[in-house]
Amino acid sequence: MNETSTTVRSVDISGDTAAHYDQFFGPLFFEPYALEVVKRIDPTFVAIVLEIAAGTGRVTRHIRECISTSAKLVASDISEDMLSEAKKKLSHLNIEWQNIDAQHLPFNDNSIDVVVCCFGYMFVPDKPKAFEEAYRVLRPGGMLLFTTWDKLEQNAASYTARSIAKEYLDQPLLDSYNLATSMSDETVIDQLLRDAGFSKITIEKVKQFSVSPSAKEAAHGLVEGGGPLYKEIIKRNPAWIDEIKLKLEKELSEKFGAAPMIAPISAVISQAWK
Repeated sequence: MNETSTTVRSVDISGDTAAHYDQFFGPLFFEPYALEVVKRIDPTFVAIVLEIAAGTGRVTRHIRECISTSAKLVASDISEDMLSEAKKKLSHLNIEWQNIDAQHLPFNDNSIDVVVCCFGYMFVPDKPKAFEEAYRVLRPGGMLLFTTWDKLEQNAASYTARSIAKEYLDQPLLDSYNLATSMSDETVIDQLLRDAGFSKITIEKVKQFSVSPSAKEAAHGLVEGGGPLYKEIIKRNPAWIDEIKLKLEKELSEKFGAAPMIAPISAVISQAWK
């Protein structure tokens, strides 16, 4: 939930980071909404699906299993390392992988049945352009389906991790640290979609649960994958990281259970039809 980006996500994600991202954040945050997303895809008339910001393929696998074997799935991301991780896991499935920027989709007008983007649009600099591109490539009647995170305080484990980390910084957080939860307002999302040309729109906030085998594992994942916030802390004093992990484990354990740890999360699921 805490990537930064120049387009959809940071272009300097390493292979190790991608693997960590999939191992910890995949089940903790993204798997519950992968299942929510595919429930909203009717495979009956789907011939081509484009997934934007596919990451490590957490949603991709479910889409491939949902649509017919004859349907084409193009899974894309701006990070080659993320795609490499996805390909390793899903090499046995019929998926076309492409490195694509959401602001410039290399597809013809009216050529895609469904565009899916899970937790990617928050990081796109030119959101109007990205939504215009999605509208352009969708066929008449085609659907754009995407998720964005609700407010940070509605995502308890991440909120707890952020609150503890802030204690170690002596200045206000940069706006870039809040990108992951920057598209939680349904009114703003609705207007972006309407400006792009969509008229039939549904937007809902869906609550789920982050589940980790233990609070200790969750704390490790949240800190080690904490992105620029924790990099800033490491610059100041690397010894603080282990201290933060212990504090976070204790607080997560007290609030949400030691083993397993089960914490509430919330996301916005938007659907728009051309």
